[in-house]
Amino acid sequence: MTGSTTDTECTTYMRLDEYQELALRTAGHREGDKEKLTYTALGLMGESGEVAETIKKAFYHGHPLDREALSKELGDVLWYLAVMADALGLSLDRVAEENIQKLRARYPEGFSEERSRNRAD
Repeated sequence: MTGSTTDTECTTYMRLDEYQELALRTAGHREGDKEKLTYTALGLMGESGEVAETIKKAFYHGHPLDREALSKELGDVLWYLAVMADALGLSLDRVAEENIQKLRARYPEGFSEERSRNRAD
């Protein structure tokens, strides 16, 4: 599938399941659910912290917003998410689709503060 994007170097999009399959090639081998989930949860938190640190430096330390660094860190977040989903027996396509279904049910007309305050779930 192709489409427009602000990144002039990348106009071909990858399905999430395709990304997950490719990411798993570099995941290494860990035995047991506890080991896999602990490793990926800690990695996800570490990489999310790097995203937050980059933003903190931009907004509070006077650094320029480094979009290239953020893109790389978000890629690392995605890698851990893909590996964690696999450890749970989930495809990223499924996780994404279920999330969109939940959001459509919660905000059928798009996000609103009132619907957010009065959520049933």
